[in-house]
Amino acid sequence: MSRHTTISYLLSVIAVLLVLYFHMLPAVFAGLAVYVLTLKLARHLPKNMNRFAHKVALGVVVISVISCLTSAGAAIWSFINSSQGIAPLLTTVVDTLGSLRQTLPTPIAEVLPTTTEGLRQQLAEMLGEHVQKISVVGMEGFKVFAHILLGMVVGGMAAVHHFKEHDTAPPLIHALRFRLRTLTTAFDKVVFAQVKISALNTTLTALYLLAALPLFGIHLPMAMILVLFTFAVGMLPVVGNLVSNTLIVVISLGISPGVGVASLLFLVLIHKAEYFMNARIVGHEVQATAWELLSAMLLLEAVFGIPGLVAAPVVYAWLKAEVKEQGMI
Repeated sequence: MSRHTTISYLLSVIAVLLVLYFHMLPAVFAGLAVYVLTLKLARHLPKNMNRFAHKVALGVVVISVISCLTSAGAAIWSFINSSQGIAPLLTTVVDTLGSLRQTLPTPIAEVLPTTTEGLRQQLAEMLGEHVQKISVVGMEGFKVFAHILLGMVVGGMAAVHHFKEHDTAPPLIHALRFRLRTLTTAFDKVVFAQVKISALNTTLTALYLLAALPLFGIHLPMAMILVLFTFAVGMLPVVGNLVSNTLIVVISLGISPGVGVASLLFLVLIHKAEYFMNARIVGHEVQATAWELLSAMLLLEAVFGIPGLVAAPVVYAWLKAEVKEQGMI
């Protein structure tokens, strides 16, 4: 291994630690998403374009990707804060908890939230401190949004720079570019695998809420919103599914204890299986076994909390690709 390659590895490790320590993961993932999507779309550009036309077309692709991702984020945020979004869902949960307080033992009833704000805080604690920062309205929320937007811009610039000639680059720069290439490949594989996992969880949840329960004459309030919510938070490995399952079980208890128990058994099964679905699907993409990915997720979660849990599949896929490249495994 050359000296420049060793230095590039050290810089990569330092970068990962700094990103997780300073809670910059949303910005980095946003930049990687723009970079990967831009390269995928750029492959479909005509091969016979001259240099200037290719640059213009590539710029249009970058702007389009950033605009689409920003619009999607704005649409999700608008839906969450609309009259048909998360607010009425939380209100329904709080009302259900209010009725359950009368039948539960006093020690349990005292810890249940009595307002939607209290429920929001408990959900934020389940998702980690970084979610609280994202949801804060004001300077902190603007700061997080600015970081994400800046990350997307940097990702777009890196994608444009990808198509430039690199033959004359210094050895260290060449090594760093190779580290970036393996990182983006790992990110591409892991993120699309997580989409598959979330889609599978959402499909099973939809079958339960929209098909199985109605067959027995049971109709949960806001079932469709719960399905959409399940897919959205399902992009966060394991913990997101736990949050959606909690809301479904609570609302089910508002129908009857029997429905609550049935929902608990069904959804806990999905939640427990998600660890292994996550490891199996992602493991197939990165050629890693279940115990490898689970160990990486547990280790990084213990050190960095929820951000470490989210980053673990990508970081481990990146690490394994680099180790294979060096012929160590």
